[in-house]
Amino acid sequence: MATNKKGAVGRRSSALPWIITGAAGVALAVVLLAGRGKAGSHHPEPRADAGTMGETVMPASFFANNPKVLRTYQLARQIPATLDGVYCYCHCKENLGHRSLLTCFQSQHGAGCDVCLDEANIAGEMLAQGRPLAEIRSQIDLAFQR
Repeated sequence: MATNKKGAVGRRSSALPWIITGAAGVALAVVLLAGRGKAGSHHPEPRADAGTMGETVMPASFFANNPKVLRTYQLARQIPATLDGVYCYCHCKENLGHRSLLTCFQSQHGAGCDVCLDEANIAGEMLAQGRPLAEIRSQIDLAFQR
């Protein structure tokens, strides 16, 4: 204990709590920024010919019994370049070797996966609003990254 000028006993102030708080803040920032960088690195760059790849999407008519799936496959045929630049959070890249979200719609895979369908619909809505691919990726990361 330290004494002040009048001889009263008081507590000595310490910088240690401030140092610990500052270090914890820096550590939190590093973790958050590292996580953001990792998510962004999942997204593939759209291939140069991706804009013409709409015909590689399965025909929507295969899914006439399911209006949501039908609309999403029609959408995928219209925006293949965008979908080719988006990582699919159902993790089909790791499990099935898919390159991008577009790959999900080149087979029946997308029809049975709510993650694929929802990501494609988010991408389509945002693209219709004039949003760039970077914003679409960020929104999908926020919605699906765990």
